[in-house]
Amino acid sequence: MSIKIKKYHPATWVPTLYFSEGLPFVATSVVSVLMYKSLGLSDSEIAFFTTLIMWPWTLKPLWGPLLEMFKTKKHFVIATQFIGGVAFGLLALTLPLEGFLRYSLVMFVIIAFNSATHDIAADGVYINSLSSKDQAKYVGWQGAFYNVAKVLSQGALVYIAGKLEIIIGVVEAWMIVMGLFGAILMLMGIYHLKMLPSGGSSTEVKNVNEAFTTFWKIVKSFFAKKYVFWGIAFIILFRTAEGQLTKIVPLFMRAAREDGGLGLLTADIGIAYGIFGAAAFVLGSIAGGYFIAKRGLKRSIFILAIIFNLPDVVYTYLAFTVPESFTIICTAITIEWFGYGFGFVGVILFMMQQIAPGPYKMAHYAFATAVMNLGFMLPSMVSGFISDYLGYKNFFVWVMIATIPSFLVAWFVPFKELEKDS
Repeated sequence: MSIKIKKYHPATWVPTLYFSEGLPFVATSVVSVLMYKSLGLSDSEIAFFTTLIMWPWTLKPLWGPLLEMFKTKKHFVIATQFIGGVAFGLLALTLPLEGFLRYSLVMFVIIAFNSATHDIAADGVYINSLSSKDQAKYVGWQGAFYNVAKVLSQGALVYIAGKLEIIIGVVEAWMIVMGLFGAILMLMGIYHLKMLPSGGSSTEVKNVNEAFTTFWKIVKSFFAKKYVFWGIAFIILFRTAEGQLTKIVPLFMRAAREDGGLGLLTADIGIAYGIFGAAAFVLGSIAGGYFIAKRGLKRSIFILAIIFNLPDVVYTYLAFTVPESFTIICTAITIEWFGYGFGFVGVILFMMQQIAPGPYKMAHYAFATAVMNLGFMLPSMVSGFISDYLGYKNFFVWVMIATIPSFLVAWFVPFKELEKDS
């Protein structure tokens, strides 16, 4: 059994696994913003509702222990990929309905719960199948392909939606695009049937009572970890400014120039992200992974925080200059995505190496990612109201101020020694 698992090189499954993890998350958190903008919702409504439906990524530790009762982590990965594919298909069918908003939001919630479950199992496969050395080696690829999904979603699929909006209409365009999300997830499920390692059997938990007992053990052992509260502060504050930026940037790009936006078409955004953002993010993520591998995470973390927050400067510049040149806009997006890719690997590796190690690695990593998502989600939820109140220019200035806590926590966070692999 172990020989069969080991013959698949990480390069054959790490990229596709994290591409599959990123796709539904980006569709829910970002692409939905552009879809609802095209369908006529206001900025504050969009920011609020598209953040509200992301709660499952924060709540996922509550049902994580139940995954220990059945099969292997590979089974959960594949099952949720197929369920996700069906759910996106049903989402597409809700868009022509009269009450499309509430029906589509319900489907997004289902997709979110399913995807959060997928993430727990996928991260379990990664952590249990790779040594600490290989985790550091492939964390750049993990981050790169998680966000290749983001770039594909905001790039190619948004571009397709933009072109189809003109040709066949807004509703029909987004029905096709949501259907494509589902088809891609189905294909990933088929591929992983053969290529994915098992990630370990889930045999320790025999029933629901044991699952809840295990959950409380997980919680207690999590908060007993050395420097855990510093770690929680780090993973919350590192992304606080980004959480505000992410929801408003697509709306800023789409908003009319007389309203302070860039006035881009949906297809323009697809080109900018799909070509320039894609290359920049992959390069940034891989470079960030190798940068950490060479210097070590402790010596790298403050530099990563600086580079991670480059997008805040970029969008402040765009808001104040409102350039008409598409070349300037694409250059700014290239800087944004390189910085985001380079810096984001730092918080991922911090959770893997400083928080997850111990007898419940998968659960503690899921717990850490849930806390990180909470730090991302709460600022995102109110970002639309802040942007409406301040206007785009002052909003981006505010986001730059909001980066200060991330610099402070990156400078002061203590590190513990890494455990050696047996």
